[in-house]
Amino acid sequence: MKKKIMMVDDDVDLIAIFQPVLEKAGYEVATANDSKEGFELFKTFKPDAVFVDLAMEHFDSGFVLCHRIKSLPEGKSVPVIIMTAASHETGIRFSTQTEEERRWIQADDYLDKPVPPKELLAYIAEKLFQDEHA
Repeated sequence: MKKKIMMVDDDVDLIAIFQPVLEKAGYEVATANDSKEGFELFKTFKPDAVFVDLAMEHFDSGFVLCHRIKSLPEGKSVPVIIMTAASHETGIRFSTQTEEERRWIQADDYLDKPVPPKELLAYIAEKLFQDEHA
């Protein structure tokens, strides 16, 4: 059975790049362009992993979406990864290294944009679905 990956990002160009790459690698992909749509999609799509942009309709939209997903019983076990360029733009670094940081951010990991598609595929294979095939 294919692993399901959900991407939530208001950058439609980024989604247009990543979606076919992930699908070609054997993943089922669903996308949303804002946090409200993303939350509804999470409940219906039931993904195995979620990638969320930090700043969408508001600077903290990604954080809010992560909190909403992790507040659901089914969201507690799904890896949620923030992908953002905010650290480049603001100089503020985010981290998910400690349990306290993960609890505050409500994300399981953090990736700095830009993320080359090849690196995203490697990240998924190594960190999310190690020993499993799409």
